[in-house]
Amino acid sequence: MARYAGPVCRLCRREGMKLFLKGERCYGEKCAIDRRNVPPGQHGKGRRQRLLGYGLQLREKQKVRRMYGVLERQFRRYFEKADRQKGVTGETLLQLLESRLDNVVYRLGFAVSRPQARQLVRHGHFAVNGRSTNVPSYSVAAGDVIAVRPSSAENPAIVYAMEEVKGRGIPEWLELDAEKLSGSLTAPPTREQLNLPVQEQLIVELYSK
Repeated sequence: MARYAGPVCRLCRREGMKLFLKGERCYGEKCAIDRRNVPPGQHGKGRRQRLLGYGLQLREKQKVRRMYGVLERQFRRYFEKADRQKGVTGETLLQLLESRLDNVVYRLGFAVSRPQARQLVRHGHFAVNGRSTNVPSYSVAAGDVIAVRPSSAENPAIVYAMEEVKGRGIPEWLELDAEKLSGSLTAPPTREQLNLPVQEQLIVELYSK
């Protein structure tokens, strides 16, 4: 599948906020947003334009899509699935994105960023309920146990990530067993639990036109 392979700090600058795509760099003084918070390109030096209507909705969709590393067609499928389910469509959309295996791996602290989590999953370093799974978009259900495979327990990237994210904590809808290098999803997160600077209703309005 096609995947954006350009400089990710450019994406953060385009959206005007941290998308946390480069792990520990996003928390340090080298973060592009802290150093140069202007849109990329030759026309980005001026003041940001005020967005209204469609432009505001589009930027919100792009922000969420880039945050979770999902391509356009795949993102639309997530929205259509959320729209078919009961409940608030915007909240359901975020729950579906949060339940992706690569995101759960990142949230549990086995990777310093979602892009790194996606790569680790692709390389087969994790198992779900005891079965090796290398599909980043795998939908983790409540009660599923995600564990680092025994052969990957000393993987430098995973060891480093667990040390790096100790101070950040684990979301309350997840449980982590650091000794066994495993974790589980206790329940889908509520919107109040998701501390995301996102106006998901704008995405619903965009796709409902």
